[in-house]
Amino acid sequence: MNSSLKREVRSRALERCEYCRLPERLSVPRFQIEHIIPKQHDGRTSLENLALACPHCNLHKGPNLSGIGPADGRVVALYNPRENQWVEHFRREGGRVVGLTAIGRATARVLAMNDQVLVEARANLIATGLLSVD
Repeated sequence: MNSSLKREVRSRALERCEYCRLPERLSVPRFQIEHIIPKQHDGRTSLENLALACPHCNLHKGPNLSGIGPADGRVVALYNPRENQWVEHFRREGGRVVGLTAIGRATARVLAMNDQVLVEARANLIATGLLSVD
């Protein structure tokens, strides 16, 4: 992946995780550019298939394309930052990321967006003004 493509992905994402929306400037290590549709599922290395992800979200997403909806146990596609709007599928309640749709709930679950350490970190960042409530 060339440096120009990496810069475009970061710029488009406003330098924040496209899944949990944590700003990259508040993180060590640096965020990763991930394939929304993984290479192993014939996903391309193209701007349309790349997203900026914090290490936590990227690690938990892995090669997953779907998850099990916690409410009904059905298989549902995960949130796709190129096809879906974040505000339609998620909202923040304090430090928690709440799934508003089956896609949002399955994604929050698979990506473990509400691990206690992350919830506390987000709440502290919001309280100190380093993270907007969205």
